[in-house]
Amino acid sequence: MANQLYAKARKRALNAGIGWESGTIKAVLVDTDFYSVDLATHEFLSDVPVGARASISAALTGKTSEDGVADADNAVFALVPAGPACEAVVIFSDTGNPATSPLIGYCDVAVNLPATPVSGDINVSWGNGVDRIFKL
Repeated sequence: MANQLYAKARKRALNAGIGWESGTIKAVLVDTDFYSVDLATHEFLSDVPVGARASISAALTGKTSEDGVADADNAVFALVPAGPACEAVVIFSDTGNPATSPLIGYCDVAVNLPATPVSGDINVSWGNGVDRIFKL
């Protein structure tokens, strides 16, 4: 699967419900053995099982949204405990509560994915193509 947006995120984007540049946008490193993405119905971080979440990044920095193309500095997952391979990153708008933190995008195409945590940092580099992280 290529990088995709969640359906509910598209609706939020069209209704000014996601502040890509102004909001607290984070990424979660996920093990797809424990998370089956459903782009049509998954809406909040709570839809991603806790057991699938290997690590959550700090707020993304350097965010831009030129011409509907979302980009940011690469995601750093600090001190990820050793564990099974993580094949994807889920991007979300952090409200401080998983039940109200909207999912934005599902990325399984990035430099350093899949990643196998070995008790250290994992850096995920977004693509430098025309769509960057994603394009509306």
